[in-house]
Amino acid sequence: MTQLPPAIFLMGPTASGKTALAMTLADRLPVELVSVDSAQVFMDMDVGTAKPDTETLARYPHHLINLITPEESYSAARFHGDALAIMADITARGRIPLLVGGTMLYFKALLDGLADLPQADPELRAALDAEAAAKGWPALHAELARLDPTTAARLAPKDSQRIQRALEVVRLSGQPMSALYAAQKRNPPPYQVLAMGLAPSERAWLHQRIAERFDLMLAAGLLEEVEMLKRKYHLHASLPSMRCVGYRQAWEALAGTMPLPELRDRGIFATRQFAKRQLTWFNTLSEVALFDCTDPATERRILDNTERFIAVSNASQS
Repeated sequence: MTQLPPAIFLMGPTASGKTALAMTLADRLPVELVSVDSAQVFMDMDVGTAKPDTETLARYPHHLINLITPEESYSAARFHGDALAIMADITARGRIPLLVGGTMLYFKALLDGLADLPQADPELRAALDAEAAAKGWPALHAELARLDPTTAARLAPKDSQRIQRALEVVRLSGQPMSALYAAQKRNPPPYQVLAMGLAPSERAWLHQRIAERFDLMLAAGLLEEVEMLKRKYHLHASLPSMRCVGYRQAWEALAGTMPLPELRDRGIFATRQFAKRQLTWFNTLSEVALFDCTDPATERRILDNTERFIAVSNASQS
């Protein structure tokens, strides 16, 4: 254990129980919660992001949620800077940052640093949007598979936001995004990090939880939330906010491009695919201890693991 201050990372796929576990840790340990969720940064997007409600947030404040409007964009680079600033503030107050969420790219940015990728090019993005409108995103995914098969393999054929960014990187730099990531030098954060991941031993368990959660979102008013967002903000289907899983399907149902009776099944399927991609990130993240989220004993094991980590960290600081 070095003399760097401690930080705890708790990551995993959607519906794996991360938030509940993080709140259990917050009840017992001197931690503050930092959200690692690219959807919860959007204001007014509460139902479809499974954002903690007002009462929960009052008891367990979360940093890095409700940062921007659904009209805006948020990046891994911005998260990297925001998270390190918040972590430094938490540490300065004698607390321990506990980063919890499922946006694995953000965790990777913190653990390994950021690759030197080209900045976004609005004209090129508009051209890619026009190509997608003419050919469909699966066709652009096929092009990406030819130019950058490693990146394409972890993206769904309709993951428009990430396909667009990967093609943008190739066309601007002449190199695949995967090659630029592979060439980067690891630049870990100035913390002693305990990184833990939740991974189900049985996918059926996770699939059932995903279906139950999506049903709860529909019952809580996901469609009504998207209707409200459309009234309140100037939105379109290609914005990152409306590309989020659940919101994309609700948008299509409201626009009439998807039959409303298909919303549930398509939403659940898209969420399962999203969870699958989240799990594949564990193959790229270094030094993450995996715990079976289907095991009732996991909560106790993670608590014990975290308490030992904090005890050793405190000893190294004294």
